[in-house]
Amino acid sequence: MALIAKGRSNRSVADRLAISVKTVEGQVATIFSKLGLEEHPDDNRRVLAVIAYLDGRA
Repeated sequence: MALIAKGRSNRSVADRLAISVKTVEGQVATIFSKLGLEEHPDDNRRVLAVIAYLDGRA
């Protein structure tokens, strides 16, 4: 979440951590799920997850 909070893309996070983009996507999806952030047309879950991270909830 720290890298995402810095505005990094999934690809950038994967490269930085030496893992696959699929792994990053899976982890991000898990975070969304744990925070109760469901998918919807105006998808701003990434921003909401970063806010939760910065507030110490993630």
